Amino acid sequence: MMRSARFSLTGMMLTAMLCGSSALASEPLPYAPMNPARMSEVIRTLASDPFEGRAPGTIGAIKTVNYLVAQLQAIGLEPAGENGGWTQEVPMIHTKIAPDSIAQFRIGSDRSIDFHQASEIYLTTSVPSSRIEITEAPLVFVGYGVNAPGRDWDDFKDVDLKGKIAVILINDPDFRAKPGEPVAERFGGRGMTYFGRWTYKYEEAARRGAVGALIIHDTEAASYPWSTVIAPGGETFDLDRKNADQTLVLKGWVEGRAAHDLFARAGLDLDKLSEQARRPDFRPVILPRATLTTRLEVETQHMQSRNVLAKLPGTTHPEETIIYGAHWDAFGKSKGPHGDTMIRHGAIDDASGVAAVLEIARAFKSGPAPERTILFAAWTAEERGLLGSTWYAEHPLVSLPKTVANFTIDVLQMAGMSHNAFLVGAGQDSLQDDFVTIAKSQGRVTQPEALPERGAFYRADHLPFARAGVPVLPIMDLAGYPDLVKGGVPAGRKWLEGYMVCYHQPCDSWSASWDLRGAAEDAAALYEVGRSLAFSRMWPVWKQGSEFKAVRDRTEAERPAL
Repeated sequence: MMRSARFSLTGMMLTAMLCGSSALASEPLPYAPMNPARMSEVIRTLASDPFEGRAPGTIGAIKTVNYLVAQLQAIGLEPAGENGGWTQEVPMIHTKIAPDSIAQFRIGSDRSIDFHQASEIYLTTSVPSSRIEITEAPLVFVGYGVNAPGRDWDDFKDVDLKGKIAVILINDPDFRAKPGEPVAERFGGRGMTYFGRWTYKYEEAARRGAVGALIIHDTEAASYPWSTVIAPGGETFDLDRKNADQTLVLKGWVEGRAAHDLFARAGLDLDKLSEQARRPDFRPVILPRATLTTRLEVETQHMQSRNVLAKLPGTTHPEETIIYGAHWDAFGKSKGPHGDTMIRHGAIDDASGVAAVLEIARAFKSGPAPERTILFAAWTAEERGLLGSTWYAEHPLVSLPKTVANFTIDVLQMAGMSHNAFLVGAGQDSLQDDFVTIAKSQGRVTQPEALPERGAFYRADHLPFARAGVPVLPIMDLAGYPDLVKGGVPAGRKWLEGYMVCYHQPCDSWSASWDLRGAAEDAAALYEVGRSLAFSRMWPVWKQGSEFKAVRDRTEAERPAL
């Protein structure tokens, strides 16, 4: 299919396309029935200054939820939240460390070394307390901090971490593995697994009884610079779970050069230790006579945020549900380097995904009533650790064993139609095969994500559903360079690299110059995959080798046999 032929239209025809009319087009538009102009208007609204960056617990968050509910009502959907409403309450703890905080390290009898917040170290806590005090806690290097019996890997061995600080490398043990090393390919090569994510490392350190965990920052291995680590300004959101007994008192990152210096002062070579950590026989290393002491002033707030939920009920199998979701939150307002207030608008991340979900909802509502229920979700606090979607997966409002699929949209490209599309976490489940077929009908080829080291499959709102066994299909246009119809891969590279400069920054803002037809194309493909499921008895499946297959298999009896 020749994509370039679609650009022989006159300016009048192009305007008609962007307004959603296909009457003048000689062939169906590849993004039909999505409306790029309407998607752009949603993004413009959500990313505007009055919404204040959409941080949970703010006036901007209230405006966002009210706006989304009004949009869903206007489309004609039904509420799918708690108690017959449009929302689900998500209890959270919000903490903020004082910006002048200091972590004091001591090596034996040497004088102390001060690491300053946002300079050599970045500290946070999820403990609801006005002050955090840690006194002379020993430091233990635990390599990559991975315990994976299924991969015959245990970085902890029998080390006792109670009362200690775990110091951990980011990413997986084989991220830097060379051919022939014992670890090679055990964790998927350059493709990050969940074991490589900072969230997992904190979780595992907490399970081991550590009082704190510090992750050593490495721009290449983390896939983002130090500026991204410190961007939240010392604040943390976490779920307010009752009886949470596995919570680290202290979470944090150490800047890479500062970490090398700290290890050198303790008589250790961090580079050599990192190489040793790539072996399955690695054992934790106690930093000789090294301790951490810190006293942190903390602002603490218990708060409620909200997921927004709407549905189109199924006619014959309403208990079976297909979910489309995106996160509504961004990073809100903060002080700039000169004391000025800056807003991190979150236009592409992820007002673009919310716009796509609304457009998909309109498409379903305008067509025949589906046989299965379609649930449309806007999740809170994705940027703070997938909190809204995690809470829903722990407190589902529909049966997860009877949830057919989850489609998550997080970051769409704004540079026009492309010849290609990327599969995030290629080879996980049959939904990807369906997407390949639909993309081909649009004239596109599909490819595995080109930047698997970013661990995209483990850092968006589909993950809590995958961990609950629900087959998932995420769309994330950070997965590779678009091969744009206008300009090819060089133009796609320019777009993505330009966007990454604005990732989580104030310049992720709406632009009238965007071309949303590529974003609409992705939304249309997800709509078609979901529509085929909405009018069928098919159940997507995880593929052999997927770490999520066993979870789904355990609930097979709860789904009707085909």
